[in-house]
This record gives sequence, structure tokens and C-alpha cells, in this order.
Amino acid sequence: MTPALWATVAGMAAVTFGIRYALLGLGGRLRFPPRVRSALRYVPVAVLTAIVAPMVLLPDSSHWDLGWRNPWLVGALASAVIVLRTGRLLLAIAGSMAVFLAWRWAFGG
Repeated sequence: MTPALWATVAGMAAVTFGIRYALLGLGGRLRFPPRVRSALRYVPVAVLTAIVAPMVLLPDSSHWDLGWRNPWLVGALASAVIVLRTGRLLLAIAGSMAVFLAWRWAFGG
């Protein structure tokens, strides 16, 4: 590895550590206003959506696939149906994986 690459990795590590330390190490002494605390409750949902939505809607990373042959989309819809009907997250994960794998096997993909 070149010195520039080492410097880049070290810089990214320092920034990551600094951000996490500021919130975790000093978090007990920080008091966020109620408005900020209520906004932070939506961060996990937003991050999960930002990770999952492109994978489901753009399975080849370049073209939208909203058709019934898209196993990612069918698995995500199955997960939504299962969790809305039962309220059990682990069952939704297992069920959507089963639907995804069956759909992929049945329609090749």
C-alpha cells in the first residue's frame, strides 16, 4: 500500500473514532433539546430505508425493476405483509427470506 493510501485509511479511522467518541464517550454529559431527541428517533428507520430501498428497487444497481419477477421486491413485500399481520420481526425476516429464495429458485435470478 502506498503512503497516500495509509494516510487516507488513518484519516478515515480518526474521523470515525472522533464522531463515535463524541456521541458515546461524552453522551452522558450532553443534553439534547427535546426537538433534537424526537428527530433522532427517526434515524434508524431512515438509515435502514436508505440501505434497503436501492437494493430492492434497483437489483442490478442501474435499472429499476418493479416487476413481479424481482425476488428482492417480492421478498420485501412479503416481509411487510408478515410483520403487519403478526407484529413479529423474526418471523418476518425468516418468511421473507423463504419467499425470496423460493422466488429466485422458481424464476431464476
